[in-house]
Amino acid sequence: MRGHERAGGIVMGDEVPSGTATRFAEVVGKQHLLTGDEISADYASDEALTESPRKPRYLAKPGTAEEVAALLAAAAEHRVPVTARGSGSGLSGAANPREDGLLVSFERMNAVLEVDTENHVAVVQPGVTLSELDEKTAAAGLAYTVYPGELSASVGGNVGTNAGGMRAVKYGVTRHNVLGLQAALPSGELIRTGGKIAKISTGYDLTQLIIGSEGTLALATEVIVKLYPRPAHGATVLAPFNDLDQVMRAVPKILSSGLAPSILEYIDTLTMAAISYNEKLTLGIPDAIRDTAQAYLVVGLENRDHDRLDGDVERLGELLGELGAVDVYVLEGPSARSLIEAREKAFWTAKAAGADDVIDVVVPRAAMPEFLAKTRELAAAAESGALGCGHAGDGNVHLAIFCKDPAKRRKLLHDIFAAGIAAGGAISGEHGIGQSKKDHFLELEDPVKVELLRRIKQAFDPHGILNPGVLFD
Repeated sequence: MRGHERAGGIVMGDEVPSGTATRFAEVVGKQHLLTGDEISADYASDEALTESPRKPRYLAKPGTAEEVAALLAAAAEHRVPVTARGSGSGLSGAANPREDGLLVSFERMNAVLEVDTENHVAVVQPGVTLSELDEKTAAAGLAYTVYPGELSASVGGNVGTNAGGMRAVKYGVTRHNVLGLQAALPSGELIRTGGKIAKISTGYDLTQLIIGSEGTLALATEVIVKLYPRPAHGATVLAPFNDLDQVMRAVPKILSSGLAPSILEYIDTLTMAAISYNEKLTLGIPDAIRDTAQAYLVVGLENRDHDRLDGDVERLGELLGELGAVDVYVLEGPSARSLIEAREKAFWTAKAAGADDVIDVVVPRAAMPEFLAKTRELAAAAESGALGCGHAGDGNVHLAIFCKDPAKRRKLLHDIFAAGIAAGGAISGEHGIGQSKKDHFLELEDPVKVELLRRIKQAFDPHGILNPGVLFD
């Protein structure tokens, strides 16, 4: 195909249609539309390990919701595929642009529009990073509690993938913390969903439908997020165990204790060794214990009262001893922050160690011991490695996969995903499907449900311009 010929409604070919570029430039201004060599390689991919970088034909940097809507209207008219990009920190290829497409970068739409202390919400643009939002809310004694492990991630990216993170055990994931949206539709229209309200029972919940849709239905242009009072005091407890199954079986006991941990993570011994080395952690664990420990449990506690926090820490230490912990270490201040930051950087540690993929299967919390045992069995049979850590409090297992052979790796991933689904779980808990897990999703998911999702996609995006190749072929 050449020039302006189309396949499946999408522009194909190597030539840049000058009329299309002119139209996009009219919307955002010439200085905010880049093409060809003007587009840096940074925009060619997100952080997915298995997707090849691809520079888009057009890169637009809108400054307003109206500009986003106008870009989508122009793209629909010219049948140009559109990919949205926040910070590019995603792990499933959902922000990887099409070579013949338009990449909409939200880097200019990065304002915290309001911190509403009476309703405990913030109104933000999608390009705001988590660190920027945290700074603004801290000044008001409040916090947005979704921390997916990378504070440079954007709120819009959180919405796209329904991001979670370590604090989900107490505060939930993105969909529990977003009350409303403004969103641009492929038709060029803007809609508002939800609002500064805690509940709604008026028609279909479009807010929740757009959250986690990975840019395939609409592009969020404004987000209303829930805020919580920021606790004054916190402590992190680290407990080594001689058996991973002991860790997994300790989790429900801790959650049933009434301690309400804000963080409840497991880290296997190899991952702990790697992050300790990379981040130069000095946690005070004797060599004899470190050499025999097979897994660690990390528990975060917080309270507005220091004495009550001390009491909770003491009670937790006693409970961990009863549940089989070899020892208990209470970390405060810099040590606690260093461990949490190192855990949040586990992906970068795995990447530096040569991991071939990183996945995040979610299963019912009680099914984690059996699922992890099955994962170890599958990896051993494939002569591969499946190491990692995860959100033990909500069943989200993060695995770094070490398997160089593409065909063998694909089968191993397929078997791990199938085991997760058989345990009552899903392929991804927070990274999303994107492009990298799409084939597994389409093969393993209920075909009736997939067809319903396709019909929803068609209703929102009749020309199929929003993120084609993500979720569906």
